[in-house]
Amino acid sequence: MEVIPFPVVVTGPDEEILNGNLPFQELLPVKERERINGLRLGELFEGWEAWNETQRYGRYKDRSFLLTRSSTDVQNGMTVWVCTDGGHIYSLLQREKELERELDAIMDSSEDIIYITNPDGMTLRTNRAIRRFTGMPEEAFIGKNVKELMEQGILQETLTFRVLAEGKAVRTAPQSMDAKQNTLKTAIPVFNDAGQIEKVVTYVRDLSKQNQLYQELIRALEENDVYKKELKELKTKARPDYGVIVESKKMADIYEMAERIADVDATVLILGETGVGKDVLARSIYQASQRKDKGEFVKINCGAIPHDLLESELFGYEPGSFTGASRSGKQGIFEQADQGVLFLDEVGELPMSLQVKLLRVLQEKQIQRIGATKSKQVDVRLIAATNRDLKQMVRLGTFREDLYYRLNVIPILIPALRERKEDILPMVQYFLSHLNGKYKLSKTFSSCMREFFYRHHWSGNVRELANLVERLILTVPAKEITVKDLPPEYQEQDDRVITCARLMPLKEAAEMAEREMLALAVQQFHSTYKLAEELGTSQTTIVRKLKKYKLSTDHFLDHAESV
Repeated sequence: MEVIPFPVVVTGPDEEILNGNLPFQELLPVKERERINGLRLGELFEGWEAWNETQRYGRYKDRSFLLTRSSTDVQNGMTVWVCTDGGHIYSLLQREKELERELDAIMDSSEDIIYITNPDGMTLRTNRAIRRFTGMPEEAFIGKNVKELMEQGILQETLTFRVLAEGKAVRTAPQSMDAKQNTLKTAIPVFNDAGQIEKVVTYVRDLSKQNQLYQELIRALEENDVYKKELKELKTKARPDYGVIVESKKMADIYEMAERIADVDATVLILGETGVGKDVLARSIYQASQRKDKGEFVKINCGAIPHDLLESELFGYEPGSFTGASRSGKQGIFEQADQGVLFLDEVGELPMSLQVKLLRVLQEKQIQRIGATKSKQVDVRLIAATNRDLKQMVRLGTFREDLYYRLNVIPILIPALRERKEDILPMVQYFLSHLNGKYKLSKTFSSCMREFFYRHHWSGNVRELANLVERLILTVPAKEITVKDLPPEYQEQDDRVITCARLMPLKEAAEMAEREMLALAVQQFHSTYKLAEELGTSQTTIVRKLKKYKLSTDHFLDHAESV
């Protein structure tokens, strides 16, 4: 624990403190450090409360902290907590409470009734003024439906349902609630981000006192909803799901968009090189959606299953529909994913015959098992992914254009790891901590190793990085892993330079350097367009140079057109 550079504390079954590393102890005054062992976290931190399933929030002196449960030894009841600054969370909580107090103050300062209901007519809030009009305290109305209150004769009229029906503000002519009071009622809808009415605010004004407080109330309600939304998003981002490490702005923007589109049913097409984390993003979209409570997340790799078996995997088959078929038939993955999400990985590998059937499913929302005579309705949100250039495949006639446009409703391009280097070292730290815990080890990386991780090209992206970290942790006997422990293929790549063994004309030397640079780039990229972009030249120049130096491009996506 002492080599961990950030505050960490270990607790027992009742959250009593067993040990804290030096960075954790440095958070405390010197005289307090010796007395923490045996204290519960709730005794050390003021305002100790759960933030979510894996995190706790508390204050010590004038600072706020967020403690995240990193790992738990169930057998021994020991838990490792990572301590980080929680000031931003405290500020949001305080601001939300402050807004609640401001809202109460605004409402109770009005001598006119302010009455708030949900779309079902349930009373959410009212103010003190209702006592003067009805003789009953506001608590008697909270949680009651306005229909019920009207049936009991407590309320004479409600505008809530007119607002819901018309979708706009409604105002009545001045009328008497009783013989002594002349009133004007105004009911205003409050819309959410989706354009749906989520509240109705009714303002009953005593015409003897002109008051514009309902406008301030609307603004306060909207601001309150904004802070609640920010608080919800912060909780989601703070939850350590699926090992997602988001440090770079590029990935933060991608996962923010994933949150926004989670609850719409439009098809998503995730693009990116092999190993960038397309399946992780697909699963996070599912987890952020309401479908996670209704159906399953089902994944199939279209390139890993023989074409003659793929149709039965996708759509299933009826009993005895072909030789070797199960007597009970088989459910396809579209049926398995009903009400949930189906993730089609490597969708570019689908044969043309199945592309037609997939298009029909997307258009009609129906599937038909092999051997069946009737179709079956399915409700599936489809997420597809590929590392291939589908536009190029459409031009070459190997992928249907109509299917491409059906899949490409919401395209998301995940950048290669080398294009978001800010994510590399946090990922290394995550993999290191996770694998040390998994294998009960305490390995570390030297500073030179961290430099290697940062500047290496990572043609295999996150998958290659994770595999190398695990390989080093399991095969290197020393506690600290250095660059000398790298496998030979990584040392060769790391040390590769262009050398000249003899004097030669400058033109020949320049051509040799150019060939070496192209040979290195060909290993790292998969299209002539990408080579041109990285090397700062045109695609036609790249094609000409590749032919000149006879460099192989068999693995290129645009091979047929480039060479």
